[in-house]
Amino acid sequence: MKIHEYQGSALLAEYGIPTSVSELAQTPQEAADIARRFGSNVVVKAQVLTGGRGKAGGVKLAHSPEEAFQCAEEILALQIKGIPVTKLLIAKSVDILQEYYLGVAVDRTMKQAVIMISAAGGVDIEDLARNDPEKILKFYVNPFQGLQEDRLRQVVASVFIDPGLCAQAFDTVMKMYRLFLEKDCSLVEINPYVKTKASALIALDAKINFDDNGLFKHPEIEALRSPEEFSPDEIRAKDAGLSFVNLDGNIGCIVNGAGLAMATMDVIKLFGGEPANFLDVGGSSNPNKVLLALDIITSNKNVKAVLINIFGGITRCDDVANGILMAVRKLDIKLPLVIRMIGTREAEGREILVNAGYVVADDMEAAVKKVVALI
Repeated sequence: MKIHEYQGSALLAEYGIPTSVSELAQTPQEAADIARRFGSNVVVKAQVLTGGRGKAGGVKLAHSPEEAFQCAEEILALQIKGIPVTKLLIAKSVDILQEYYLGVAVDRTMKQAVIMISAAGGVDIEDLARNDPEKILKFYVNPFQGLQEDRLRQVVASVFIDPGLCAQAFDTVMKMYRLFLEKDCSLVEINPYVKTKASALIALDAKINFDDNGLFKHPEIEALRSPEEFSPDEIRAKDAGLSFVNLDGNIGCIVNGAGLAMATMDVIKLFGGEPANFLDVGGSSNPNKVLLALDIITSNKNVKAVLINIFGGITRCDDVANGILMAVRKLDIKLPLVIRMIGTREAEGREILVNAGYVVADDMEAAVKKVVALI
């Protein structure tokens, strides 16, 4: 789960991390009023759950309330990566002498938390990791040993040479790590973490993601969830108990079981196709789930064919077959369907589909090759 910058900044402040003075605005007039109250230059920043907002014109410096009004008007008219801007963070501008990067994340390969520190802040950290990885210092925290503060302090000191800066940065890193643990985060990131003319270190941005599996422990975090994190189709699927994620391809996928769904997408890519979605209908034998799944997938104008790949364990193949026929009749589906099913009541499911004029593939590879060829 992702949250907006203004929400992340509030969490950092809750944990005692110095942040820039800022307020939320939803109209140009509110932006101008905030700038007038601040009595200084302000930065007007789009609040969207995606990266690249600066390059898209979603971050602007304003030197007066009137300019803040104009900047806010321009940014609120934007769509950044398809997401309309509806909120703005108005922040007091800061005299920056140096930009740093701080982050705490999960390293799944190492199976440890990793604290990342860099003197090259303010840039796209993914590009930095790819092109200049040596500029990012990594400090791993073994979950069985806990955080070794003396060693971490040495790492921090190697970046923040001045003792005063080192003390501030170390305090911030420790508080970030505590936030990371206590709120079940998957990422806590400050970029840029800046040194001001007064030799103070301040978080000028906040990016915080949470592990969905831990949200049941944190209703206060769940309450921060934004509907823009999900497409309307993803929300419909979630409400119906389907695991669904939109992708950019043209082959719709209906699969039961998350592992098989991932494997199906892999095989589609292997044979030159592009999956339009991840969709796991789960272990239920309810034909209405298949109906809803097909409704969601066929409403995507990019989808040119649908692959249905069912392994019948708890799920009964004949129930899925009936769901397919129900959907075709109800939704008047014109797209080609390629079906593969195996397992519980496979023979009955095949018979239902064959009698309706469909061909059921014998194995996954054959089914995928056929749907890719159709595209």
